[in-house]
Amino acid sequence: MTRVLQTASPRCRTGFRHAAAVACLVIGMPLAGCSLFQAQATTRGDPIQSDTLKQLTPGVSTTADATALLGSPTTHETFDDNSWVYISQITRPRVGRLPGVLKQRVVVLNFGQNGVLRSMKVYDKADGKDIGMAPGSTATPGASVSILQQLFGNVGRVGGAGGDLGGTQGGGGVNGSTGGL
Repeated sequence: MTRVLQTASPRCRTGFRHAAAVACLVIGMPLAGCSLFQAQATTRGDPIQSDTLKQLTPGVSTTADATALLGSPTTHETFDDNSWVYISQITRPRVGRLPGVLKQRVVVLNFGQNGVLRSMKVYDKADGKDIGMAPGSTATPGASVSILQQLFGNVGRVGGAGGDLGGTQGGGGVNGSTGGL
């Protein structure tokens, strides 16, 4: 008894390839939004490592030591120039929103009047507090002006008494008036 091997026709193989390609697209498109194609994380500020901070000793280290080791501070506290703040963040862009903060570190160095380090505090993202925007709006001084008044309010104010574009002779006051002349 002879056995006959059947081989697939070229058309059958091509159909299988098309089906496999369509299946890959159907499965691959939803996965494209996953972590494979995320935006790159961005480092903001200069991250200060714990080993570097250990080199600063309260009561011994000075402002010159801190500057040599960490560089210039990101900012000073508002009412105390002897408090130096170093801020660093790792962020990743989010669609339609502000960048998402993945990691944050804030180092606060407090110096005495003599420039010697008094204390050192380290805060991370978990120590942060969300502060919401205040509701409402700030009133603007002056009259409420409609859009038509905004569009046509200056009609007739361009030319002075003589109709020229330069206004009246001798300068002029508010809206081209000459103060009673």
